[in-house]
Amino acid sequence: MAIKASSSKLIESLLADLGAGGAATREAAVARLTVIGSRAVERLVALAGSSAPLGARTAALRTLEAIGDPRALTPALDILADAAAPPGVGAAAAGVARVFLRGRRGAAAVDRLTAVVLDRGRAETQRIAALRALRELDPVTIAPVLASLAEDPSAVIRAEAVTGQTARQAADPVAMVMCAAEQGLPEEAGGAIALRRALGDAGETVPLPLLLRVIERMREREAAEPAARRDEWTVARAAAHVALASRGSRLALYDLRESLEAAIGPLPVEFLSALSMAGDVSCLEPIAAAHAKARNAWWRDHLAGAFHAIVARERVTRRHKAVKKIEKRLPGTLSALWASGAIGSGGSRRSRGSGA
Repeated sequence: MAIKASSSKLIESLLADLGAGGAATREAAVARLTVIGSRAVERLVALAGSSAPLGARTAALRTLEAIGDPRALTPALDILADAAAPPGVGAAAAGVARVFLRGRRGAAAVDRLTAVVLDRGRAETQRIAALRALRELDPVTIAPVLASLAEDPSAVIRAEAVTGQTARQAADPVAMVMCAAEQGLPEEAGGAIALRRALGDAGETVPLPLLLRVIERMREREAAEPAARRDEWTVARAAAHVALASRGSRLALYDLRESLEAAIGPLPVEFLSALSMAGDVSCLEPIAAAHAKARNAWWRDHLAGAFHAIVARERVTRRHKAVKKIEKRLPGTLSALWASGAIGSGGSRRSRGSGA
């Protein structure tokens, strides 16, 4: 695939960020490369198989896992076949292989992951990652592998095989969120509440692309649930938005905007909290439109608060094209929002008690 010069420079810059020292910089690069998708795959593959620092190689593999391009499978299997590969890199390669377990080359992925799980000479980190990847398959399929681990010399491996996914998630909110992203949302009663709590506990450590995938899964679940259970998934999705926004990510702004546009009544306040923290100029019109049709005073006040927060942070003035568009479409609403926030000509919100 031909890559434009501008795209090539951006990809190279983001690949460099994968090796940066700060976790925030690395995770932001993972998120942006995931959005770029197939155009970045070949360079990510090259980085994953290079002699670059382990953090950069692991981040490259996590990005390939999130993109899900078939070109990533062969290099991932090669890493898994290399007994000398660093444990963290091998564990990340297992995550890539997991994506393709049910695909055309699923048998090759299953064989390689199984070999890693049963290889007692491998690091526990890598073996556990391979075993967790295999749990994507039906329990009957992996039952022989689990049985063979009953006598494993590693107590950690035996515990992983015996306790299984459910117990691990109950004690590990990170595992629960990652499982929701990679394998599917919990089906049991109270699953939405448990996942919402896990997001509150683990949202700061789960990779940003996986948080986005959780949001997308929950949105699909809401649409399929009866009205009596829909709200609990809406609240859980709002918690995922807060987890993203609190880390400065705008990866899911499209979902916030679309949720406002589709809302027929107040949304959980966490939606507005996420907008206030991470919303940009593109969010102002949906907020104004929701404010115009709102009949609930609480909802109107919170919409106005989010509007003011974005205007102040982005330094938006009345001359901005987005504001002019709102003024043309909803002149009364814009006047009310602008006046209620006492927003000055420079876009910052004045103190109501300042007399300014």
